[in-house]
Amino acid sequence: MPALSHRGADMRRRECIALLGGLAAVSPLAALAQQLPRTARIGLLGATGPPDVESGLVQFRSGLRDLGYVEGKNIFIDFRWAHDNYARLEGLAAELVRLNVDVLVTYGTPGTLAAKQATKTVPIVMLVSGDAVGTGIVESLPRPGGNVTGSSFLDPELNAKLLDLLREADHFTRRVGVLINPDNPVTPSNLRTMERTAESLGFELQQLRVRKADQLDDLISLSARGLDAIAVVSDSVFVANTARIAKIAANNHLPSIGFVEVAKAGGLIGYGVDLPALWYRGAFFVDKVLRGTKPASIPVEQPTKFELVINLKTATALGIKVPPTLVARADEVIE
Repeated sequence: MPALSHRGADMRRRECIALLGGLAAVSPLAALAQQLPRTARIGLLGATGPPDVESGLVQFRSGLRDLGYVEGKNIFIDFRWAHDNYARLEGLAAELVRLNVDVLVTYGTPGTLAAKQATKTVPIVMLVSGDAVGTGIVESLPRPGGNVTGSSFLDPELNAKLLDLLREADHFTRRVGVLINPDNPVTPSNLRTMERTAESLGFELQQLRVRKADQLDDLISLSARGLDAIAVVSDSVFVANTARIAKIAANNHLPSIGFVEVAKAGGLIGYGVDLPALWYRGAFFVDKVLRGTKPASIPVEQPTKFELVINLKTATALGIKVPPTLVARADEVIE
């Protein structure tokens, strides 16, 4: 099965546009812009750095343009980047609050929690966050309460699914190294859920704890730990260093499985949400807030579509014969 074409990506983007409730179709974009009461200012809090979320930023800006916003004219964006150091997030969020931004935009659980700690009044839009209810970001998905809304997915269940897929792809796997960031508040629930799944599958999990990108070098001797595979949980630091992680696994002749980008970077299997599409959708939440809707009354959305990507080129290099039934279910196959 060939890889998805640009046409497929465009279709997903059009699906996101349709989700905007037909707003753009009802009113010309120029009229939408005129309805804004004044020039708006966004504060974007980044857990990593600009190059690490380039595709997401492109989609977010595209979403804003499609809703009538012109950056530098009727909307301005102030950026603060933590560059993988989650300890800096709360201070950076406070800086953005002091700039009197109209809305704070974040991605990832650590950044969203830091923004929430920094302000109880400035609206916060999370482009994506893992388990927003379980980590205390919102009270519930339909009624978030407080000043936070946006998109969230059940990160623990999603990461546990990785183990199911790994067993289906390679029946010889027994000992799995799980790459986690101890500074991510969703990590404990991720581990609990994955450990329950591992027990049912007969897997033994070994934690590989990494807080910053420069600590990834400590993983180079993975083969000496007797591991059979690597599972990469969702975390901003890992998303930003996907290619590096996949290369380390390959150098150790180990299959790696994780979010979608893992397979695209050379890992064996990727499974998860379309992150750039969620960034695009984030513009809708920003628009709602800027037009006066309180975050507390804007339901948090969960993605309903998940992508499965299988890298058969990697499977061949590792001597793994992925079952045809699993390949047939994939949204994208890399050959």
